[in-house]
Amino acid sequence: TCVGAAAVLSYAILASQLAGSPPVEHLFVWASAGSFHIELGLIIDRLSKGMMLVVTGVGMLVHIFSLGYMKDDEAKARYFGGLSIFMFSMTGIVLASNFLMTFIFWELVGFSSYLLIGHWFQKNSAAEAAKKAFLVNRIGDFGFMIGILMLWGLLGTFAFSEMSDGVHKIGASHGTLLGVAVLLIFCGAVGKSAQFPLHVWLPDAMEGPTPVSALIHAATMVAAGVYMLFRLQVSAGTEVFEGFAGTTIAWIGGITSLLAALMATQQDDIKRVLAYSTLSQLGYMVMAVGLAGDYGGPAGMFHLYTHAWFKALLFLGSGAVIYACHHEQNIFKMGGLRRKLPFDYAMFIIGGAALSALPLVTAGFYSKDAIIWETLASGHGLLWAAALFGALVTSIYTFRLIFVVFHGEEKTKAHAGQGLAHHLPLIVLAVLSTFIGAMIALPLDGVLPHEMAEAGHWVELFFEVLAAIVALVGVAIAALLYLGSRKTIDTLLASERGQRTWQLFHGGLGFDGLYDRVFVRPFLATAKAHEKRDWIETVVNIVPALSRGANTGLAAAQSGRLRAYAMIMFAGAAVILALLMFG
Repeated sequence: TCVGAAAVLSYAILASQLAGSPPVEHLFVWASAGSFHIELGLIIDRLSKGMMLVVTGVGMLVHIFSLGYMKDDEAKARYFGGLSIFMFSMTGIVLASNFLMTFIFWELVGFSSYLLIGHWFQKNSAAEAAKKAFLVNRIGDFGFMIGILMLWGLLGTFAFSEMSDGVHKIGASHGTLLGVAVLLIFCGAVGKSAQFPLHVWLPDAMEGPTPVSALIHAATMVAAGVYMLFRLQVSAGTEVFEGFAGTTIAWIGGITSLLAALMATQQDDIKRVLAYSTLSQLGYMVMAVGLAGDYGGPAGMFHLYTHAWFKALLFLGSGAVIYACHHEQNIFKMGGLRRKLPFDYAMFIIGGAALSALPLVTAGFYSKDAIIWETLASGHGLLWAAALFGALVTSIYTFRLIFVVFHGEEKTKAHAGQGLAHHLPLIVLAVLSTFIGAMIALPLDGVLPHEMAEAGHWVELFFEVLAAIVALVGVAIAALLYLGSRKTIDTLLASERGQRTWQLFHGGLGFDGLYDRVFVRPFLATAKAHEKRDWIETVVNIVPALSRGANTGLAAAQSGRLRAYAMIMFAGAAVILALLMFG
């Protein structure tokens, strides 16, 4: 009920935005010390209104779907309590008027994600996944905190509304320091939005209930990092992303989008395919942010909106399939489900088409192609090639998932989902995943470029058609490899000859193993050595031992005997005289 009320209020606020009401910012002083003030408040502008619509809308649909999906769960009350904390934390990030408030709610999102990912904590894999998500995000959040403090030191404010004035005051005199501060703030987005090299927590987060995955991957946690970067862009100006900071951000986004797409091609868990897909699509959004200094980067926020709808559709659809297949998640143990689950099959076709950016009819076509065009228009030819190749791979792994799960021989007994709680959210999200969703997203933030590149409209049209052809070619390749084939490419890769290639992509390109060897094992070895020999405590105790020794020496010097004081003074005078004469 509360989530539904929040969604209704978000629609009402959005309606006021469309009616032309001015932005509003409500602030009050929380603490002050001299001229330093910490203010708390809410900012209601075009960006926050659009994001609130997405967060509360998708959140409401996830709550409705959860009513049926979690009806038999023993900890249902704890589950919905965690969802409520999650929604509260995310709306706090969206409406926060300054970086201090953002950081507070940022940490609450991390806490609530820990609760929800580890909801079935009785499973060791779920408990480990929750711990992994929490710890990996602490790495990014540490850099985020330093970046906030550094930005405050440069601009003299935490408030978003005052940052533009601060940037203009410092001008180019502190350009390098400002770029470093932006990159440190970006560390927070690297953690929350699971960008390379802190992307490793997101696939394991699939251990939580599937509706949680839909919420985390569509409109809340992973979207928080991208939204925060766009908030900084809107508040401080696109010039803060110029130079090395923007280039670094764009390349990290491009690398993430391509690597995650390749990883998704060899996953056999239906939720992990979608998880790596989320990594890839977030990479596109981050890439758009990095291009902001050159071209404006507005398409990234557009893609955030449309992605929230079709990715929520795919995750909730996967939840329906998993529920129907008695909680089986291996796609190669499904097969032929289009006859038993025709409704869910139709939902997957719509969501998969949007994810693959099939032309004209899907929301993803308009938003993703806008990003691909921006990479080219801003002069980053290599990034454009990576984005275009990533779009091809996206179509391949998306329809690989659809063809393997819903076509071919029937391998498991499935029962169709029933009830309004199952059908209603999927129908709404399916409509939003079409061009209708793109049309709704257009006025939310003025997200499409208002000016085309100097090359002209025809050049842009040519490259948009090229991107559409690439998406369709990917579907054709997936059909050739997986539709009606008894021996799929996965079988060939899993053979002795292709085993290394299969393991490389299936294992996430070895990042987990690398981090395990470099960070986890040395830490565990240190802890194990500490059990046998208390050398850490010995090292730590050096400080108090030195303090006690210094105290003893000073106490001995203050004996209260005049003869001792006179001797010390005489010795000191003799040393000083000797230095003056022979030094």
